[in-house]
Formats: sequence, structure tokens, C-alpha cells
Amino acid sequence: MKKILYLFILAVLMPLVANAQTWNFSSLSADDKALCDADDNWYDDTAKGRYNMQGAIDNAQLTANGQTLNFTAGLHFTAPAASAQDNGKIRLNYKDGRLELNGVAVVMTIPALKAGDKITVSCASSSKTAARTFDAANLSDMSGFVASTAETKQTCTGTVTADGDVTLTTQGGLYVWSVEVKAAGGESGGQGGEGGEGQGDVTGNAVARDVNKSQMFVKTNADDINYYNVDGINSLSFDGDKTIIVPKNGSANDVYNASVKEISFAKKADQGGSGDIENPEGKVKIIEAKGWQESLYLKWEPFAGATSYNIYVKGGQYAEYTKIDQQLVRDYGTYGRADALGLKAADNYSVMVVPVAGDAEVAAAANYANNIKVVNYNRAGFAHLNYSGVGAYNDDGTLKANAKVLYITAKTAKTVTTQVLVDKTQKEVTGLQAIIDAYQKGTDTTPIAFRFIGKISKEDLDKISSSAEGLQVKGRNNYSELNLTFEGVGDDATTSGFGFLVRNSKSVEFRNFAIMLCMDDALSLDTSNSNVWIHNMDFFYGNTGGDADQAKGDGTTDLKAGTKYITLSYNRYWDTGKSSLCGMGGDDANYIAYHNNWFDHSDSRHPRIRCMSVHIWNNYYDGVAKYGVGVTSGASAFVENNYYRNCDKPMLISMQGSDINNSEHKGTFSSEDGGIIKSYGNVFAEKSNNFKYVTYQQNNVEFDAYQVDDRSETVPAEVKCKKGGTGYDNFDTNASLMYEYSPINGADVPAHVTGFYGAGRLNHGDFTWDFTGKDKDYGVDSALKSALQNYKSKLVKIFGDESASEGGNTGGEGGSTGGEVIEGTVTCNFEGGAPSNSAFTVTGNYSTSKGTATVDGVTYTTCVKMESSTSIDFTTTAKMKMTLYFGSGDSKANIKVDGTRVEGDLTTKTLTTTVEAGAHKLTKADSCNLFFIKLEPVE
Repeated sequence: MKKILYLFILAVLMPLVANAQTWNFSSLSADDKALCDADDNWYDDTAKGRYNMQGAIDNAQLTANGQTLNFTAGLHFTAPAASAQDNGKIRLNYKDGRLELNGVAVVMTIPALKAGDKITVSCASSSKTAARTFDAANLSDMSGFVASTAETKQTCTGTVTADGDVTLTTQGGLYVWSVEVKAAGGESGGQGGEGGEGQGDVTGNAVARDVNKSQMFVKTNADDINYYNVDGINSLSFDGDKTIIVPKNGSANDVYNASVKEISFAKKADQGGSGDIENPEGKVKIIEAKGWQESLYLKWEPFAGATSYNIYVKGGQYAEYTKIDQQLVRDYGTYGRADALGLKAADNYSVMVVPVAGDAEVAAAANYANNIKVVNYNRAGFAHLNYSGVGAYNDDGTLKANAKVLYITAKTAKTVTTQVLVDKTQKEVTGLQAIIDAYQKGTDTTPIAFRFIGKISKEDLDKISSSAEGLQVKGRNNYSELNLTFEGVGDDATTSGFGFLVRNSKSVEFRNFAIMLCMDDALSLDTSNSNVWIHNMDFFYGNTGGDADQAKGDGTTDLKAGTKYITLSYNRYWDTGKSSLCGMGGDDANYIAYHNNWFDHSDSRHPRIRCMSVHIWNNYYDGVAKYGVGVTSGASAFVENNYYRNCDKPMLISMQGSDINNSEHKGTFSSEDGGIIKSYGNVFAEKSNNFKYVTYQQNNVEFDAYQVDDRSETVPAEVKCKKGGTGYDNFDTNASLMYEYSPINGADVPAHVTGFYGAGRLNHGDFTWDFTGKDKDYGVDSALKSALQNYKSKLVKIFGDESASEGGNTGGEGGSTGGEVIEGTVTCNFEGGAPSNSAFTVTGNYSTSKGTATVDGVTYTTCVKMESSTSIDFTTTAKMKMTLYFGSGDSKANIKVDGTRVEGDLTTKTLTTTVEAGAHKLTKADSCNLFFIKLEPVE
């Protein structure tokens, strides 16, 4: 018997948090309040401090503004409509901290419980004279369900009689403070191995898997797993072949009779660390300050009299407080929020919020948060193999030299403007798709970070260049280097109604935004792409297609036709149908990595592989409906240290083993030739009676995977698939083909992937959904589909000029005066009567009647008049060459730079000089008209 014991961990895995199946109604979150405020179905009775539900509900979860309320997420209710605006049958009392069920026959349902589960409900009658309680169904061994008045708070307990729902029906108005469900234990937790091992096992203290608790895993010889909360264990000991677990609660010991294969431990999910916050009287009140991956964010309460806010960041690459782009500072009604992006990893960041009244900072009201930790994204994977800086960012998290930042909102997607080198000429291009198209037509490789803010719908775009997918990202030739990053700002960036088609592209990155209701695929990498990194994305349903298997959309992330060296990591697939396709046949070993993804109740293709060599590690298969990894057409897949929860078919090889182990002996997902899967360190938890997984060592013909005892072990040449006869290419043990990576143990995967630094957007995004009881349901969740269709952004506005869509070039960080810090090549014009680049602050008057200026083939008609009151402020981080462009009718081309007169060239109507690192001011020397500014690095 093999035992791996890490007993010392018992002492360091505390304290723990509340049980995941506990509903505590003591407080209503700010997010839930905001949802209720935005929904006419909820009336805010402010006098009594509670929201009253206006409409009827029939065995459904409570929602507001199209989203499930966290307050009661997972519970279902049945009740008639309100009899009056302030007399709802279901009330959320935020003043007294309780759920109120008002009237007779209001039903609260706890769905999908198991026989033997224990429930506890804390409640009381809402009347001091009328005695009431719940009528309970599917409960036995009940106590506390005794009708009483409000003078007596009841603690009602019971044991679930049979698998299914428990319903609690009111006898009259009731107050409810909490509902708790504890999983049942039971006997014979695992099947024994040879010689009758496991007979007589007692596992009454085992609990459900809970990523919010530190837990011990007991793996039996049958590869079944039982879980124990670390803080519930008094001791662990061995008596011969017996393993004995003594609980703290005084219950009978759990005893395993020669059946334990391995004991391991998993820490609870990492929730990240908050910064140090003090809120002195008279200062802006900071609600939250937290660092994430190469970014940090700050939330604060509105400050009286403030019309805007300036946000400054210090730490990491910034020795002094540095102002971030104003587009990153947003209003969410009940709070303000700012996100600083492009940060190096460090644990010493500070952030300052300064209210602005009119045009002046209220410095006396500024407040700070300190000691904020920022970490790097995990760049392990094939996208970074022998390649540095995928997209617009360096590997340290900072923007590349000369990179541009373009801010995209629902209002600016059509009007965003920048210059692109096309046919050796700089041309001004307007519109998101038009800018991307210009990269295809031209030879420009200037890095661009497209930063999405709020919800952007298809109708907000200037156009789409793919009628099938939506936005098209395409290089001029095969594997053209583009250096583009598409990223979301904060936790609510969302695109809706379209997806992305990527072709002929190298060095492209997608991160930190959601794709909802795409046209066909969410992300299709189709034809000659390399070094593409897709990470921390949320993928939802697409629009229903014409085929029977396209009810949830066609595909989610598909990789085809010469696409190679790709990493898909830390993405969350929300009930997706066909999650990811690798190859259409005929591809060479294209080298794809999937790691730390959360396949959250998705159906199939995790991934489905043809031909390619694919590394699949540390993914969380959370209640997968159909199958996990599938290989065909000579593919090789290394499936390593993944966690499969309630997944009947974790690995399949086409036309053999579990793929054809059915009544018709037909392939589950394909009739194509097979491939080979190498398996190591995977965890199979909550296995159903339909679970199927056969190793080569168990059956060398009808097998699902060749399982190894060490990741460095090669698969022998004689191991071949049944149909097609191909073997495994052992790419993963070839140092010249593989990248460096550090996988965690399979047992730790759920907590890591669902933790703060885990899969999906920052803070797991602004959209929540409960998939309880839907592990085996691969139909469309109509309520989820409706919620996606009705999803609205909570963003109220951007503080500052939203139309100024081009930002600074330091990842959004700027100087403490005069706008954002400038580095790399930066330009600014004044079309529309405002600087096109928010790195420049202009005080003065504009004109469209002072002639024109042509710069790099583009003609400009709006200028800043250089008068006595005019000043233009900006800040650079290095010595730079500055060229100023004046009007065709100007008779002078002279300006004061930081108070010193500098003469220009009247022949060319330009002025060229150099400026050192620091803050700068342009003012009048002679009357003239300035149309354009260009700053370039000095080599």
C-alpha cells in the first residue's frame, strides 16, 4: 500500500471559511443592491430597509437586472405577485439582515440534495402572536419544526430522505436568517482492490469537496476520493494496514481497511491580498484596493462636490506617483473605480485617489492605499516557447517600447483613431475594425493594446470584416507579426453579439474580457497563426446555429489550418457546447498548450484533437456532460495533473476503449482514426456509475490512455491506437520541443483555478450563475441564455473625455502634472477641438480657419492658437525628439519650450528640438498656429 503523507500541513492550513453550502442572510452585498436598484421588479422600501419582489415566481432563483442575486444563489422560490408595492411575498431585508417570506404557501426549495444530507434552518415567525413554522418535504429525523411566535427563534434540522429537492413551505410569514446543508457521510466509501481490500470501510465523516476550505484527500485503491476538512480532524494514525481518522466532533472514527492508496492535502482557494487602507475624516473613502495580475484596482465612495478624480500609482517600475489614463477612471453610480494596467510584479504598490472639483484637484481630500501586491501572469505554454513578448506587452508585464493604447467603449468603437503605416505612408485610420484591417494592408508592427471598457455590442462597431465571426484580425502574409493585445479593463469588460477570427497572425493576445452570444465561434484561429496567447477569458453561449449540435453556438475556441505554438490558459468555459477544436486534419505537430482552464459544466471538446501534439495540464473539468479530452487522426496528447469532477469519460481515443464501450459500439465523438493519450497525475473525483477510464496497462487494445508513474517516462513505440495504428510522438520529453512549466498537484487544481488568481476575468467577472444539479445536462439553459441576452453593463460613465480614445504609452500610467507620461513614439492632433492623445493637457483656444498642415500624408484642419494664455503640458520618461507642425499660412514658427524660445523652419513650417526626461510646457513665443505634435525616442 502506497501512502504519501504530508501531516505537517495540518498545522498550517487554518483558519477556514464558511461552508460553501451555507446561505447567510445577514447582509446584502452592494452588487446585489445595485442590481435590485436597476430592476423595476424590486421595490426599495427604504423606510423599512428592504427590497420587495413585485412579480410572481415559479420554482426559480431570485434575479435582478438579468442576473442571479448572490444573496440567495442556488435556492429556488415559488410565490405569487406582490399585493401592493411595499407588500412583496419575498423580501430582502438589508436593514435587519434577513430573508423574509411573507404569507402562506411561499415555497423555498433547496435543490438536488443527496439522501443523508443534513440541513439546518434558522428562522422565526414574523408575528409576535401567530405561531408558524415551515412544512417540510423530503426530510426525516426532523427537530425544531415547531410552530412558534416571533418570541422564539427556531433552529430546524432534518436529514434528507431521498435524492432530490427539499421544499420548505411557509404556514405564514417567516423570517429566515440562514440555511445550511452538510453533505452526508456513509459507509463503504470506496471499492476494495484485490484480496478484498476496502471491505468494511467506514467513512461517516467524509464531506463534500469545498475549494474554500483546506482539505485532506484520501484516495483509495479504486481511485475513489473522500474529503475531510483539516480543521475537523483531531488525528490521523495507522494500525497495520488500517488508516484511522479521528474527528474533532466526537463522532465515530473513520476507518479504511487496507484500501488507502494515497493521502494528500489541498489548501483553500487563494483570495488574494488587499492593500492597507485608512480612511481619515475628510478624505475620499476607499472601499477596496487590490492587486491582481499585472494590474491593480481601486474602488471608492463618491466624494461630495467632486466632478472627477485623478488616480496616481507608485511602486514597481514607478519611483514616484504617476497619473493613470483618465479613461481608466470610471463611475459606477454608487462607487468609483480605477484600474492601473501594465504593471511589473511587485508587492510595494501604492495608489492615490484625488477628487477633482471643476478643473482643480482637492489635494486635502486625497487618500491612499498601500502595500498592494501585483503578480505576473503565468506565461508557461507553447505561445512563449522561444518567443518573448506576445502581443503588445513585454514578458515583465509592461508595454513594449513605442506601443500605443487605444480605449474602446460602446461610444468610441466607431470613432477611435490612430495612425498606421500603409504602403510606406502614415495614414490616419478611424474605427476599431478599420485599424485592424490597416495592419493587414500595411506593414506596421507597432504594438497596440486595444483596451475594452464596459459592454461593446456588434452594433457599436464601425464594421466587421468576417461575416461569419465578426471582428477579423488578419496579417498580410502567413504568420505576419502584428503585436496586438485585446484586453478588458476591470472585471466587467464584455463583447456581445460577435466573435473574433484570426488569420495569418503572429504575436496576438486576448485577455480579461467576456465573449457573449457570438455569431459563430467566440475565437477562431483559422489559417497560419502562431504565438497566440488566449488567457483569463470568459466564454459564454454563442448564437444558435443551423445544425443540431450548434444549439449553444458552433464552437468556442477553435484552432485550425496551420495554427501552431498557441497557449490557452486560465479561461473559463461557461456551459459551452463544443469547447475547443484542435485541427481539421492534415496538420503537422502544431504544439498547443491548455492549462489552468475551468471547464465549468461544459459539454465536450476539452479539447477534441486531430493530428496535433497537445499538452493539457492543471485544468479543472467541473461536471463535464459528455467527455473531456478526445484524440483522433494520429494526435498525441499529454494529459497531466488535471482534476475531473463528475466526468464520465475523461479521456477518449477514437474508435476504441470507452469511446465504443456502448450498446451500439459506435464512436462517441468520431469515426476517424485514433491517436494516443499519455496520462499522468490526474484526479478523478465524484465518479458516477457511468464512469469509464481504461489504461493501456489494464487492456492493451481497448484502452483510453497510456498511464505513466513519472511525467518523464516515454511511451513505448509498440503502444499504438487500434484504428490507424499510430503511436505517441513523445514531444513532452523532448527538451528542444518543450517549454518550462511548474504544474501543481491535481488535488490542488480546483482551489487554484477557482481562486483569485484563477480562471476567467479579474474577480471572476461581474456575471454569476449557479450550475448546481446540471452536471449531466447538456441542453441549453434557457434561463442562462436569457440572462446573457438581457445583460447590461453597470458602467455609468468614464470620468473625463471618453472620446479621447487613445491613451498614454506606459500601460496607462501618467505624470503627476500635464496628463500621462510619454514614452515611445507619440503623436497628437487637435481635430474636433481637443487633443487626440490624453497625454497632452491643453489650455487655450482652437480654430479651424487658420489653414491646414499635412503630416505623413494626412491633412489636419484644426489647430491650437498660440496666444499669451495658451499652454500645452506633457511629461516624458526619457530624452525625446520633438517635431511641431504649423499651419500653411503661418509667418512665424517659433515657440517657447519650458520658457526658452526655440526658432522653427518657415520653409517646412516645422520646429524640431529635443526635450529631456521630465515635465514640459509649450507656450507662445510668437503668434502662430500649432496643428500637430510628434515625439520620438532618441536612440
